[in-house]
Amino acid sequence: MPTKATQSPGTGKSLLIVESPSKVKTIAGYLGDAYEVESSMGHIRDLPQPSELPAELKKGPYGKFAVDVEHGFEPYYVVNPDKKKKVTELKRKLKESDALYLATDGDREGEAIAWHLLEVLKPKVPVYRLTFPEITREAIERAFGELRELDQDLVDAQETRRILDRLYGYEISPVLWRKIASGLSAGRVQSVATRLVVERERQRMAFVPADYWDLSGTFARADGEDAGTAFGARLSSVDGKRVAGGRDFGDDGVLKGAAGKLVHLDEQAARELAAGLEDAAFAVRSLETKPYTRRPAAPFTTSTLQQEAARKLRFTSRTTMQVAQKLYENGYITYMRTDSVALSDQAVSAARRQATELYGADFVPGSPRLYSSKSKNAQEAHEAVRPAGDSFRTPNQVRGELSADAYRLYELIWKRTVASQMADAKGSTATVRLGATSSTGRDAEFSASGTVITFRGFLAAYEEGRDEDPAEGKDGKDAKDGDKRLPRMAEGDRLDATGVEADGHRTSPPPRYTEASLVKVLDELGIGRPSTYAAVISTIMDRGYVRVRGSALIPSWTAFSVVRLLEEHFSDYVDYDFTAEMEEGLDRIARGEEDSTDWLQDFYFGSQGHENGLKPIVDDLGEIDARAVNSIPVTEDITLRVGKFGPYLEVTGAVDPQTGEITDPVRANVPEDLAPDELTPEKARKLIETGKADGRELGRDPETGRAIVAKDGRYGPYVTEVIPEPTAEELAAQPVEYYKNGKPKPPKKPVKQKPRTGSLLSTMTLQDVTLEDALKILSLPRTLGTDAEGTEITVQNGRFGPYLKKGTDSRSLQSEEQLFTVTLDEALAIYAQPKQRGRGTAKPPLADLGTDQITERPMVIKDGRFGPYITDGETNVTVPRGETVEQITPARASQLLAEKRAQGPAPKKTARSSAKGTTKTGTTKTGTTKTGTTKSGAARAGAKKSTAGKPARAGAKG
Repeated sequence: MPTKATQSPGTGKSLLIVESPSKVKTIAGYLGDAYEVESSMGHIRDLPQPSELPAELKKGPYGKFAVDVEHGFEPYYVVNPDKKKKVTELKRKLKESDALYLATDGDREGEAIAWHLLEVLKPKVPVYRLTFPEITREAIERAFGELRELDQDLVDAQETRRILDRLYGYEISPVLWRKIASGLSAGRVQSVATRLVVERERQRMAFVPADYWDLSGTFARADGEDAGTAFGARLSSVDGKRVAGGRDFGDDGVLKGAAGKLVHLDEQAARELAAGLEDAAFAVRSLETKPYTRRPAAPFTTSTLQQEAARKLRFTSRTTMQVAQKLYENGYITYMRTDSVALSDQAVSAARRQATELYGADFVPGSPRLYSSKSKNAQEAHEAVRPAGDSFRTPNQVRGELSADAYRLYELIWKRTVASQMADAKGSTATVRLGATSSTGRDAEFSASGTVITFRGFLAAYEEGRDEDPAEGKDGKDAKDGDKRLPRMAEGDRLDATGVEADGHRTSPPPRYTEASLVKVLDELGIGRPSTYAAVISTIMDRGYVRVRGSALIPSWTAFSVVRLLEEHFSDYVDYDFTAEMEEGLDRIARGEEDSTDWLQDFYFGSQGHENGLKPIVDDLGEIDARAVNSIPVTEDITLRVGKFGPYLEVTGAVDPQTGEITDPVRANVPEDLAPDELTPEKARKLIETGKADGRELGRDPETGRAIVAKDGRYGPYVTEVIPEPTAEELAAQPVEYYKNGKPKPPKKPVKQKPRTGSLLSTMTLQDVTLEDALKILSLPRTLGTDAEGTEITVQNGRFGPYLKKGTDSRSLQSEEQLFTVTLDEALAIYAQPKQRGRGTAKPPLADLGTDQITERPMVIKDGRFGPYITDGETNVTVPRGETVEQITPARASQLLAEKRAQGPAPKKTARSSAKGTTKTGTTKTGTTKTGTTKSGAARAGAKKSTAGKPARAGAKG
């Protein structure tokens, strides 16, 4: 355990600062009384919103971005309002300490937090930098033996990334506000992620399915060993030509291969061939056996952990990172933000030792396995994500200490880590080809394959999951052989055939991205950092660019407009290679190979290598046709438009052949739950027919004389009354009010009367609803009378069906007809029955979702005060905006509940206060300390990325 930093006058204590308060208690317990352990609660400073700048800076060079782009991209930082109290506390404790240890995380963000702490606290005692890859006694002891300087290159990379994102968002987002809708945002990674999802949906929209047929049959050896043991085989060739399968068709529905080498069977040809093979003599034509070897997957990186947790545990990326963060902070796993697949020597020894103890020495190879990262821009600063400690605790040993979600994630990490040091799985794969000649003289060859695992190796501990293959399923069969044994056969053996049948198939469009597959492709393309993917996916959902159906990510029509505008006017900034190159640039800065100011200069103002910097592009945008950007042709005459209140279809006005006048355009709302690829021409025409009835006047209310119209709204069809505007005479007849001096006040605008409105019943359509139907709907809510205590009882039609209401007590009705037929006596009889569920309500659940696979508790959707919500009896989560009750699957509900549990209790609100900032003036970037607050261009140019001129602060006393 480390000794005290100093024994000079003072308390004899050292102050050690970490990021998260969750680590404090554990680390303090290991360090003892010689150390005061505190947390910074994350970042203490950041770039303010320009509106939060002091008045004297708003019109200066910092006014647009809180960054002076004309003078070396100097950032203006402020202490976050909610961190002022924390900073004051840290300063007080620092005064009572003899040394300062900065133990924030070892990535760019952690290094930047440490630098900001130095800038704000301005310590006058020795400063030491250290990191804890895991929160264990052994790791902490090692960290105190590896004290180092602050890594200024990492600080520069983080600051550059922060400035880059500020420039990108603040220059491009306003264009989206002006041309599409307010509240939208553009981001360096989020825009590219949105484009990926939109491009996949475009592929699905353009996809043309192809039909194809083949044969399948069941065969068995007629005599000899294994006689009668049946196996399945599928037609592979006819007359020497391979039978076309799903992979042979393009997305346009046309065969990709040469026509002379493939045979495309239609239904008639397949059935004729099957009939011709009914009495054919089948025999084995060839048998091939190959050895089978399968190697274990590498230990988890941040990216692969998110992917596998999504596949196996159905966690969202956000849930995975939240649960992993808690596991790390409580000493169960190593640091979870890493691109490395490497394991330390201690971890390799622990994994091999545990595999030997649990599975036997035969399951562990003779030498340790070594792994290296294959993804672009991988950083090897940390270990892979693994169980913490020099010896691993098994999942059973920690089960009682962890929540259900934490246990399942720990088990996944433990299995993957141990399996990564185990032996290969061994076996053999056999492929048999068998054939016969049909009664019509056509030669038909079938094939079957099977894999037999003779030694499970690492599979005894873990098997990696996989995403849906776009080509898989197109053939109507799973491409994965699995562990399937074929009977013993030899070339020439006779086979009995049963059930040779024709099978029809249709190709499927490329599958939509899931969170797991989107994370995978972002990582493969080198876009962004895996540690930010959870936040990126959350952002594109919160912005309304993407919604979830089951596990699939579906883009909104707004996302189509945003991506189109960016592709046409900011093409580089949603280009996959360009975005990956930006990430590589940040990595070069982090490695000390490139100057951050020069890199930002090239990005923003342009250079010879990249003439079109962001600023020149924005300054020279020209006129953007907002209508064109927000329009997507569906048919020759129907166009989808993205409007202020959502997407709608439009048919432009045509010339009336009788009057010669141009008719008004016909518009129709697009249902929110309709995916873009589901808006087929047929569906669009049906919606337009509904739209033609929009605004149809049904007649006049005989009691009020007001017009009753049927309309198509965002949330479905409804009827409403038209309240006419007050006439000039009515306005003039209003009583005049006077000021105290006797002068008349200007006439007030009359308060607008709210029209009666009601949704159509499920049995009604916009085209067929009548005035009588509308008046019945508008008569709701209907008062039935009062109970014995005088409480009024009404019958109403709600979002989820008809119900009775008495005070706060609601009771569901069985049918919509009861809205108009139920009597007071019947209502009193219903209320006389005991309440069946809930607090003050007898409403049944809106949906029963079965048992949560994580908690093993029943999940239901209920109608709450603020809308529908999912509950398992302990955790409640609101059904997300943009998703309907009908769309929530058991898997999705389990994800949402897991995410809510991972968030923990909501933090208490703290009062916001104004923040004063400090510019960074006069800084010289040397050593671990930065004196002053400005990083001038000269200072940056003189701060070479070497340690030659840096004072030995970290790790040295005094």
